[in-house]
Order: sequence, then structure tokens, then C-alpha cells
Amino acid sequence: MIVLEAVSVRAGKFAIDRLSFTLASGEYAVLMGKTGSGKTTLLEAIAGLKPIQAGTIRLQGKDVTHCKPAERGVGYVPQDRALFLNMTVRDHLAFALMLQRRDRHTIGRRVGELAELLGVVHLLDRKPFGLSGGEAQRVALGRALAAEPRVLLLDEPLSALDEETRGEMCVLLQTIKKQAAVTTLHVTHNQAEADHLADRLLLLKNGVLGEVAVKGRTNGSLMAAKLEAEARP
Repeated sequence: MIVLEAVSVRAGKFAIDRLSFTLASGEYAVLMGKTGSGKTTLLEAIAGLKPIQAGTIRLQGKDVTHCKPAERGVGYVPQDRALFLNMTVRDHLAFALMLQRRDRHTIGRRVGELAELLGVVHLLDRKPFGLSGGEAQRVALGRALAAEPRVLLLDEPLSALDEETRGEMCVLLQTIKKQAAVTTLHVTHNQAEADHLADRLLLLKNGVLGEVAVKGRTNGSLMAAKLEAEARP
């Protein structure tokens, strides 16, 4: 569960002012909005990477407003993926577990599970240089999922991919959604991603959450089209 209560955060001259919303446990929300509307700022605030000026952030019922990023139980995939060039794919998948000082057997088992799920078993001993965009995105996603977070934050995770690879990644994210039951907030400008993935569609305009649509209560495809039109850069 993700709960924001009257959250205010500033980034330069830009500000999100007293924003509130709730995502239920296991819900997959897609957040749309024009460039500069505050989408990345919002994700960074939830992840603990950007301090807030006011309000409360609760994750899985816990007040994490003043917690460090590592204490929030969040998996975060930034738009640039931020892979470590000197680390293998295996090392990336093990990274969060090593920080938590898990035992070697647990780390090896979890790395194997993720590699199978993400289809990167054949890449485990490779480093990021030379990976395709889709392969690199799978590694970034695996690193975020390794410690089995209850909250997953994705910032334009499919934006740099070709249409075929984007479709494959949408299928993978749907599989993760079913298997992991993780509460997800996914930023995108793409209608197809919203149609395929969203339980809930959110629109951020000038730091204000302007509209919410829930699949099953409205026509999800038409609503996604409307949101995409308003969210184009």
C-alpha cells in the first residue's frame, strides 16, 4: 500500500503542494503527465531520495516520512537504469541482498529465481556494456525486485525500447504483477503501457493530481487515451 497525505515537495522552482492519494496493496497504478509535471519528483519523494517539506508518506501501513531509502522496503528503477558498469548481471541481482547481509545460499537461490523469471540466465556473467536496451532493463528490474520489496517504483521503464521489446516487457511486468503482488507506481507517456498494465490511471498536472480512473469502473482504454493526450510532452 502507498498512502500520501498532504505531501509537499520542491525541486528548484517546481513544487508539488499538498498531494494526497492511496494505492491499495497489490495495485498497479500508471502515472501520466507532461514533462516537468512532477512525476519523477513524486517517485523520488516516495523512495526517500528527495526530502518533503510537509505531509506524510506511508508504505504498507508504516510511516516512512523520515526513513532512509534503504529502510522503506522500496524497489526503484530510475529512467536511466543506473547500472554499475563494473558489475556483472549476477552481481546486480545480488546487490540488495548483499547489503542486507543475506547468507550465500539465500542470495544464490534468489538470483537464480530472478534470472529465470527475467530471462537473463545466459547473461549472468556479462557486464552492462553491450547489453541490449531490453536486456539492461530486465537487469535493472531484477535488481529492484531482488529483496522482494512490497512497493515498486518505475520511472519510464520502457521509454527507450523498440515496440517489440516494449511488448515483451509489458508481458513480463504483467507476470511480475501476478506473481509478486507488489504495489507498483509506473510513470509513462505511453497509452499502450497504461492499457496493458494499469489497475488505476493517475494524471499529474503542474504538481497536482488532476484525475483518477479505475479499471472496472470506467472504460480503461478510452480513459488511457484521454490521459495520454493530456500527458504528451
